[in-house]
Amino acid sequence: MEKTSVNKWLVVGTVMLPTMMEIIDTTVVNVSLPHIQGSLSVGVEEVTWVLTSYLISNAIIIPMTAWLASIFGRKRYVLFSISLFTFSSLMCGTASSLSFLVFFRFLQGLAGGGLQPTSQAILLESFPLKERGMAISIYMMGTVMGPTIGPILGGWITDHWGWRWIFYINLPVGVISLFMVTFFIFDPAYIKRKIKKVDYWGLCFLSIGLASLQTVLDKGHLKDWFSSRFIVVLSVISFSLLVLFVINEIRTKQPLVQLRIFKKRSYAIGCTIIFLGFFAFFGSVVLLPLYVQKLMGYTAFLAGLVMGPGAIASIFFLPLVGRLTKFIDARYLLAIGFMGQLLALYLMSHFTLQIGFWQIIWPRLIQGASLAFFFVPLATVAFMEVKKQEMGNATAIYNLLRNLGASFGTAIVTTILSRRAQFHQNRLIEHLSPTDIPFQQSYEQLRHYFPSDFHALGGIYRELLHQTNMLAFNDAFFFCFFLFLILLPSLIILKKAKKTF
Repeated sequence: MEKTSVNKWLVVGTVMLPTMMEIIDTTVVNVSLPHIQGSLSVGVEEVTWVLTSYLISNAIIIPMTAWLASIFGRKRYVLFSISLFTFSSLMCGTASSLSFLVFFRFLQGLAGGGLQPTSQAILLESFPLKERGMAISIYMMGTVMGPTIGPILGGWITDHWGWRWIFYINLPVGVISLFMVTFFIFDPAYIKRKIKKVDYWGLCFLSIGLASLQTVLDKGHLKDWFSSRFIVVLSVISFSLLVLFVINEIRTKQPLVQLRIFKKRSYAIGCTIIFLGFFAFFGSVVLLPLYVQKLMGYTAFLAGLVMGPGAIASIFFLPLVGRLTKFIDARYLLAIGFMGQLLALYLMSHFTLQIGFWQIIWPRLIQGASLAFFFVPLATVAFMEVKKQEMGNATAIYNLLRNLGASFGTAIVTTILSRRAQFHQNRLIEHLSPTDIPFQQSYEQLRHYFPSDFHALGGIYRELLHQTNMLAFNDAFFFCFFLFLILLPSLIILKKAKKTF
């Protein structure tokens, strides 16, 4: 039964609380891995499965959320997801072995993955068309805050209470969320529980294909990509099954995921932009803390100070952009977002080993502010042709592509970083020869400051490694810049958003 008397801001708080919990849990474990490793007596590569298992199950469940909601009812599905997430958090906290922890992290990811697209769908339906920009900005505030708060919260809890409490902290949040969903969320009339013929082939192709893909992205860099037979086999499996999945979904009468939504031009272009845009954005977010800690000697706390202002700028501008979408063509706002991202990434691609703290902060502030002009107008245009009864399916695919963009971005930029460092080292080392005059001059100067020739040569080599790594970071940032650059023509073919005032 549809209920419309619930205040929309109560609905906002109800759906955002469990969503924030899920998003935070994606990153909260990162800083606790060394503690988990020591507590459970496992190796470095083994303990990373605590992260990988969560990402794999997240990727599997997200595109299925609309289908599951149609079978069980959306409210029941949300209640079940929160219950399973809370129970899995409890079991993760009590884990006495790695296999036990990984299993319940997998269940936690299955439970939490559906909360993101479901929450976005509920928010978009709760606000009238003229206020959709505001609904999207609220959703994005949670999405931006989660990855920022996660590592900070995880580090503080681990240091003061122990790593198990990063899971126990979910218990009261989960209980409160269950009560709020029970009283404030209702299924709209068009969502009716109906028994469908299960698309077993689609379910199989999607689950194994996405699980293989996520494993490749997460482990590829560690195993040197296609030089590893394990990565090659998983890549072939992933590609083959995902192609079969698309063919199956197009041909079946009751598909697991409704791919015909891509016939809507603005939605299809929006999905392409969110994938490549988040690829570039998240890639740069991975690079920046590595740069300041590895090359500039910043502590983890200072690295957090570098990243924090960007998130604050995003949160400040998101509501403003949400209101602007009512009066200004979303494509113009999106163009501002593109220009801001391009400027920020261009500045980052020209970082040096001599720049100061504020010279690093400014590009991050520009990037954070322009992120609001990227996400909100893009989602406004992408979903403007989507009907309410299609919203669950549309948000599921959109969120999946955004998450995959982040996974691809992380995998590719870290690979570029290591490969370009090797390239620049090979080029620069050609000049470290006795016949090279600058080398001779540097060597003679350093001999006066070091106790031996060996130490002087070591000093030169260390400086060479610093320079090669700096050049590699410049190349990786420029790659992210180039991705945004090639997305610019997409603004021309996006449809103009409908007037909503």
